[in-house]
Amino acid sequence: MGLDDRHSIQGAAPDASDSGKDLVDDSIVDDYRARLSHVDEAKLMRKVDLRVVPVLTILYLLAFLDRVNISNAALFGLKTDLNLEGNEFNTALVVFFVPYVLFEIPSNVLLKRFRPHIWLSLCMFLFGLVSVLQGFTQNLSGLVATRFFLGLAEAGIFPACFYLMSMWYKRSESQKRFSFFFSSTTLAGGFGGLLASAIGKMDGLQGFRGWRWVFILEGVLTCVVSVFLYLTIPDFPEEVTWLSKDEKDFVKARLYEDVGDPRRQEPLTIKIVLDIFKDYKIIVGGFMYFGLIVPAYGYAYFTPTIIQSLGHGSIQSQLLSVPQWAVAFVVAMASAAASDKLQHRFLFAVMLSVISLVGFIILRIVHDNAHLQYGALFLASMGMYSAMPIVICWFSANLGGHHRRAVGTAWQIGFGNIGGIIATFSFLAKDAPKYIPGYSICIAFLCVSIVADIAYFFGINIENKKRAAHVDNTLALEDKKRMGDLNPDYRYLL
Repeated sequence: MGLDDRHSIQGAAPDASDSGKDLVDDSIVDDYRARLSHVDEAKLMRKVDLRVVPVLTILYLLAFLDRVNISNAALFGLKTDLNLEGNEFNTALVVFFVPYVLFEIPSNVLLKRFRPHIWLSLCMFLFGLVSVLQGFTQNLSGLVATRFFLGLAEAGIFPACFYLMSMWYKRSESQKRFSFFFSSTTLAGGFGGLLASAIGKMDGLQGFRGWRWVFILEGVLTCVVSVFLYLTIPDFPEEVTWLSKDEKDFVKARLYEDVGDPRRQEPLTIKIVLDIFKDYKIIVGGFMYFGLIVPAYGYAYFTPTIIQSLGHGSIQSQLLSVPQWAVAFVVAMASAAASDKLQHRFLFAVMLSVISLVGFIILRIVHDNAHLQYGALFLASMGMYSAMPIVICWFSANLGGHHRRAVGTAWQIGFGNIGGIIATFSFLAKDAPKYIPGYSICIAFLCVSIVADIAYFFGINIENKKRAAHVDNTLALEDKKRMGDLNPDYRYLL
């Protein structure tokens, strides 16, 4: 290890981003708080919170909005104008997930190659542009094409944001931030319903139907915001300009203390990716999210239609879809705060999934009580949309180092989103208004997620006990820290 690395915490050497080296000296980290005592940690983290979380939340809010606003457009004549019959609407929905799944990991690789503010803002501008073009489609082929390119442009947004945030926050403080970010989906759902109900009144303006205005206006909004986010999306801690050198060192040291050497500068090769997949915990993490994605997308894409089937008009159905999202946001944030306070993830993930399970069971068996069915939508949404950020944060935060986090988060999100393909064909027009097959599928996949949560919990619990029982003194501290969560001294958060 060179002097530059040893002195980087003390503020005497060039910044790590200039030297091309990561912080890897455990003895330095042990006393970084004393060496950098002039750095106010609380003030520093408030600065990080203001710079990191809000902009990424806005980014994903608009990404999710542009992805699911087709459910709002469907109530304003999209199917009729494009002459969609049978399952053709579902086919257009499913096309989105093909590139979305395939390009998750490549996108995270590109995120490492380019700076996050460049890559993410570019992706945002492109999916906003595609959304605008979606408003000018004339037939099924045009809709399918735009949905494909929308999925391609959005592919890396979600895992990249989670990956980036995980390089700023310690595991013990991450859940509230992750849940607030992820709850942009619930904000997007509520905002989308309100916005669509207003835009729907523009039907016929300039010769465009209301559903076209939904795509055009929301796409233009995304493109405009992407320009501002280019200037504000944060890069990795060692790359930003709005922190002093001592503040950068402090952020890196506290992360190193928590999860080990991030190995930021080492290239990510195919061999490293394949080695990461040899860890069964990585595979299980994909199923934890996969089981939640099916009901989540089923809900996001078809709730306005489900509410309309309860006897409401188009505008009223849009408005009645808003309260569930608001409740889901509150429950998600409360659960995240409690999870961080107790430093526990497993029981929260399972209990919230069970709440959602109860909601879908009610929807599956009750078909003659509109009030109870509407109430069940609250249970279904607040359970799964609160469990999802906990499951993702739990898994992601337990991965140490850039490589394992980059690949692990992209795998979990990428594989999980295969569930979106299943979700789009779960609620078919021929099954209306009871949608028994759709609700049954949601119930089954929630059970898959719960089983995966249990398997992951027992797996990491056993691993923690093994490591506690067999202390490895053969490896140097520096070598252990470079192993990330494979470090025998590392303990997984349960």
